[in-house]
Amino acid sequence: MEDKNKEMLKNEGDHFSKASRIKYFDIVIKEGHGAILTDEDNHQYIDLLSSASSTNTGHAHPHVVKAIQDQATKLIQYTPAYFATEPEAKLAPRLAKLAPMEGPVEVAWGNSGSDANDAIIKFARAYTGRQYIVSFTGAYHGSTYGSISVSGVSLNMTRKIGPLLPGVVKVPYPSSWYRHKGESEDEFSDRMFEAFKLPFETYLPADETALIMVEPIQGDGGFCKAPERYLNHVYKFAKDHGILFAVDEINQGMGRTGKMWSIQRFPKIQPDLVAVGKSVASGLPLSVVLGRKKIMESLNAPGNVYTTAGNPVTTAAANATLDVIENEHLVERSKRLGKVAENKFKQFEQKFDFIGDVRLYGLNGGIDIVDPKTGKPDSKNATRLIYRIFQLGALMITVRGNILRFQPPLVIKEEELDQAFNIIEQAMQELKDGKIKSPANLDQIGW
Repeated sequence: MEDKNKEMLKNEGDHFSKASRIKYFDIVIKEGHGAILTDEDNHQYIDLLSSASSTNTGHAHPHVVKAIQDQATKLIQYTPAYFATEPEAKLAPRLAKLAPMEGPVEVAWGNSGSDANDAIIKFARAYTGRQYIVSFTGAYHGSTYGSISVSGVSLNMTRKIGPLLPGVVKVPYPSSWYRHKGESEDEFSDRMFEAFKLPFETYLPADETALIMVEPIQGDGGFCKAPERYLNHVYKFAKDHGILFAVDEINQGMGRTGKMWSIQRFPKIQPDLVAVGKSVASGLPLSVVLGRKKIMESLNAPGNVYTTAGNPVTTAAANATLDVIENEHLVERSKRLGKVAENKFKQFEQKFDFIGDVRLYGLNGGIDIVDPKTGKPDSKNATRLIYRIFQLGALMITVRGNILRFQPPLVIKEEELDQAFNIIEQAMQELKDGKIKSPANLDQIGW
C-alpha cells in the first residue's frame, strides 16, 4: 500500500515550520545512490537537483561514506575552536591550495554557506575599517541575519524580520533578461556598470565601502552569468577604491560549472575572499571561507568560531569529496556532459516555443519558460512542467517561478542523463499538446 509518504508528511505537518521548506512535491526521500533517489513508497527518481547543488559527488558515494564511517569510529566531535584534529588539519592546506587567488591563503570553518558569508562581512569590515557592504539584486547568500541582509531573491527573506544588517546597499545584477532588444553585450555591460556606479556617485562613499560581494553566476537568482566585461569593470572599481572583492561559490563551486570555481570563468579576476559550502563535504554541514592571509589575520579568536564547524566527521567527508572530484575528474566531466546537456536543451528550444532561453555552464543551468505570445515569464506552465517531470520519474524544480533548475550530480551516468532528457522532452511535448493536468495546489508550488 503506497501511503508512507502521505503518512510521514502528516505526522510531520503539525510540528514543522512553514518557513523552513519551499513547497514542491509531497514525497519523503528514503535513500539515494549516485543520481537516483528513492522515496518512502519506493518510487525512484533521477535527481536533477543534487540537493540544491550540495551533492555534486552524488548520493552515498562509497569513498565518502567510508571516510565518514572510519572517522566516526575514532572521533565524531571535538571543537576546532580549541584543538585541531587530523582530518581538519589535512583539509585546511588542501583547500587553501585550491583557492582561486595567488599569494598566501588562510581558511576559516563554518557550518553552512550562510555563516561563511557572515564571516566574509566580518573579515571585510575588520580589515578595511569600513562599514558599507555592496551586494546584488537576485542574490541568494543564505538565511542568517548577515547573509539574508545581502540577499535579494525573495521578499519572504525580508518580510516581517527587519531591521536587517545596517550598511548594506544592493545594486542591479546584470541578468540577461534585463538586456534591451538589439543591445550588444558590451553595451549592456556598460549600461549596467553605470547603474552599479550610481550609488557611489550619489550617496555611498567608496572610501567607506568595505566589500563588494557577488555570485559570478547567480544560482537561485536564475542561473545567469554576469558578462565578463561587466564583472571586470566592477572588479577594477573595487581595486581602484580599496574595496575588497568577494565571491560566493556555495552553489556554483566544487566543479559545478566545468571549472573548480565559477570565478575561474573570469580570468582577470582574483577575489580577496571566497565563500564555500554545500558540496564541499558532499552535503554534510561544513562551510569554508578562503581568504588572503592579511585579511584573514584581521580578526582574533573568538571573532569567528563555532563549536561544530570543521569537526572531524565533516572534514573527513570533505577530504574524501576532494578525492572523488580529483580521481573521477568531475570538473572535466561537468564540462563535457554540460556540452551534451546544452546541445539537448538547445534542440528543445527549437522544438518548443515556450522555451525563452537556455543558459548552461557545465552540468548546471537554467531554462526559461515563457508565454510564446508575449515572451514574458510563465510560472504556471513552468510549474506544470516540473510536476509532470516528477510524475514521470525525475526531480526538477523552478527558481524565480519560471526557470527550470538543472543541476544533476556530476557523477550521473550518461544513460541516466539520456533518460532524464527523454522525460523532460515527453513533459514538454505534453505541455505543447495541452495534455498536462495542473496539480490542485499549482499556485502554492515553488518560490
